[in-house]
Amino acid sequence: MDPWVLNTETCSVQIVPESHLGNQLLQICANFGAFMILRSSPTYRKKMVVAGNGLFYPIVGFASCVAFIYMSFGGLGTNLQEKTKLGFVERNGTQFMLDGKAFYINGWNSYWLMDHSVDEYTKPRVREILQAGAKMGLTVCRTWAFNDGDYNALQISPGRFNEQVFKALDHVIVEAKQQGIRLLFSLVNNLQAYGGKTQYVKWAWDEGVGLSASNDSFFFDPSIRNYFKNYTLLTRKNTLNGIQYRDDPTIFAWELINEPRCITDASGDTLQDWIEEMSAFVKAIDKKHLLTVGLEGFYGPKNPKRLTVNPEMWASRLGSDFIRNSKVPNIDFASVHIYPDHWFHDKEFHENLKFVSKWMHSHIEDGDKELNKPVMFTEYGLSNQNKDFEPSQRDRFYKVILDAIYKSAKKKGSGAGSLVWQLFVGGMDKYNDEFGIVPWERPSTYKLIIEQSCRLARLHGPTQQQRNLKDLCSQRQ
Repeated sequence: MDPWVLNTETCSVQIVPESHLGNQLLQICANFGAFMILRSSPTYRKKMVVAGNGLFYPIVGFASCVAFIYMSFGGLGTNLQEKTKLGFVERNGTQFMLDGKAFYINGWNSYWLMDHSVDEYTKPRVREILQAGAKMGLTVCRTWAFNDGDYNALQISPGRFNEQVFKALDHVIVEAKQQGIRLLFSLVNNLQAYGGKTQYVKWAWDEGVGLSASNDSFFFDPSIRNYFKNYTLLTRKNTLNGIQYRDDPTIFAWELINEPRCITDASGDTLQDWIEEMSAFVKAIDKKHLLTVGLEGFYGPKNPKRLTVNPEMWASRLGSDFIRNSKVPNIDFASVHIYPDHWFHDKEFHENLKFVSKWMHSHIEDGDKELNKPVMFTEYGLSNQNKDFEPSQRDRFYKVILDAIYKSAKKKGSGAGSLVWQLFVGGMDKYNDEFGIVPWERPSTYKLIIEQSCRLARLHGPTQQQRNLKDLCSQRQ
């Protein structure tokens, strides 16, 4: 196929799409060349007196334009093409694999990417945070791929979508790919923020098909289960790159639900059945991407020996069970969250750090011995609203978590990565839920995060995605 096609009526050239911004610039040059070609044609010469130079000037004009852009933007088209070659992350036992190498993840949460991509005045923040993540050597960003019945809703009502918001999600994927960042997409919220399971139950109730007004009917009501199946985004064709979501390696993995709890069935059977059905449904459509549940990591009654690891007794009565839920065959990796200051109300900071070490050790051991799957700590955070909080405590808290991942990676263990909750850019104070940070505003935190990226990359060699680490990490040896 020719890289461009001349349209003699519109005096323009259609570029075969390869990279978004690079092609926009080449399009300018191509259209200029097309115009010059038409100027040199016999038809045009009947109207204009032109020197008899044939195609010489059009070719020189096009080449000069390309050369100018190359010198001005440093070979933008080529660099973007190289930069955006991403393969699918796979699993081999307890490890993620990428480019034939073990892939241990240092990443972050920015749940707001789709929401901020809807409006033009907030859209630049998306590129800013993705660029910042790439500069820190981060490789995965977890974000919401849902907004149900709320402001800027993606899903307006069951099966009805706002195309403008869908295009915003398309934009997030394209921006992430250009920065070499992969995305962990969560599909629904257990909490009410951005609609969540509460909105699904309300829809069913309003339509007269709901079995119960309980939020937990999200998990057992057949009508609501069908709502969720109709929602899954897997076959969406991205309007910016033409790739269906299920075929796009920019997406690292799917997460069924953020922090599922079903307190009306403490046995865990209801949630277990939902996970089994929904994971099978997703995998029937998309076998290329990894899949996780979205658990907080609490142990349930089916694993009595592990109950002492839970923060307190209430954690065993939430209807979730880390080992049982994660053993589902279609679940590729386990997920765990870390919020000791929210789970305990009477412990000192140093006691919370001890809990974090025990919590992580237990789950990594489960991944190695019980699950034979990677374990990813997909949220960890420390509130700035704690009594006697000091910013330095966050560095100590983060270090315990990052050290545990590094220790596991050295042993080729199941502790496969961690995602801090959450990163912002400047001017986003209203989105701060007491855990958010702008990392470059605190040099010690910024340094800590970068050092984790570098030492993980040194263990198994940087992947293609982590090319930028060569210069970044050489300055820190």
